[in-house]
Amino acid sequence: MSIRRRHVVERLMQALMLCSLGLVLASVAAIIGVIVVRGAPALSWRMLVQPPQSGYYAGRGSGSGIANALVGSVYVAFGGTLLASLVSLPVACALQKQYLPGGVRRAITLMLDVLWGVPSVVTGAFCFIVMAHYGLRASLAGGICTIALVIMPVMVRAMAEAMSAAPAAMHEAACALGATRFGVTVRIVLRQTVPGLVTAVLLAFGRGIGDAASLLFTSGYSDFIPRSLSEPAASLPLAIFFQLNSPFPEVQRGAYAAALVLLLIVVVVTAGARACAARLGIHVVR
Repeated sequence: MSIRRRHVVERLMQALMLCSLGLVLASVAAIIGVIVVRGAPALSWRMLVQPPQSGYYAGRGSGSGIANALVGSVYVAFGGTLLASLVSLPVACALQKQYLPGGVRRAITLMLDVLWGVPSVVTGAFCFIVMAHYGLRASLAGGICTIALVIMPVMVRAMAEAMSAAPAAMHEAACALGATRFGVTVRIVLRQTVPGLVTAVLLAFGRGIGDAASLLFTSGYSDFIPRSLSEPAASLPLAIFFQLNSPFPEVQRGAYAAALVLLLIVVVVTAGARACAARLGIHVVR
């Protein structure tokens, strides 16, 4: 290939990359712009602190409220993230090369990747079948377990990748000094990978709070804030879904306001994950 032709190909690829980047940024800006423009006028403090009034979804009653969905989403996402963390951290530790052979680790990683790609609605349907078999109704506990199952593959893979990035020399030096494998994992590897672990947890929380399909089967929906794990719990994604399906403009405006709140939560969680990773990674040995 001549020099002139290589330059032409390089410029063409650069132009293609810039066009792709511009398309992605324009799509993100359009989504955020529509949500902000339509949701900001309907958003108010009263909307955040009160549940929906009686007859609101039928076009009767003035003023919408999303307190039930906001609190329910936080309950479900926080509980699901906590439950998934308790399971994911030991699994991520077990996936390190000093514990399992390479073939076993690759098989488990493949299964986790398959679970990662399964649509959340399928996971919700599976959890619903299990709940129906045992005679359980939709509840906050069901939503927590479902979200934990949805985000667990993501969290395990992120934690395992963060732990595998720890310097091998530190592990070898600790083992040479007589430390056990478990002691090295707890005292050295986990401390070195705290930024990655925190990022994995916060990103999984953002993934869980925005899921709607799985909760439709397991957590149910209620206009009231749940007071126990056995009561149904609303969520912001489901509130947006139900309100957008309404033929009444006032209800639809409430859906965009709820979408704006959900967007702000995801942005804050993502920014917090990056800030925590930067702050906690100051003393990490590279």
